Amino acid sequence: MPAKSFNRSDRVSAELRRELAVLVHAAVRDHALPSVSVSDVEVTKDLDVATVYVTALIGDQGKEATAALNELAKEFRRELSRTMKLRRVPELRFRYDDSVDKGERIESLLRGDA
Repeated sequence: MPAKSFNRSDRVSAELRRELAVLVHAAVRDHALPSVSVSDVEVTKDLDVATVYVTALIGDQGKEATAALNELAKEFRRELSRTMKLRRVPELRFRYDDSVDKGERIESLLRGDA
């Protein structure tokens, strides 16, 4: 059985996803933001930039929540620098993950609810 390729950027990405899930949940509660959750984190090979994908429970509020999270990105990065054992924490860029919305739309079209 061949060994799986699991490089450093994948490991950092997984750790960031775990840590950011907690921080985003707390920010939603503390700053009265629309309810969002972290769906994925992609880190560049040089570990310089991390793109954080979030999904919203209410699709219409996703863009607004993403804008608010981008404003809080520096605070998240500062907190991550305290909790993670990285020499340099990547710059955080939040993006709205609309794959759930697209999936719901396709499902409703297949049901004939259009």
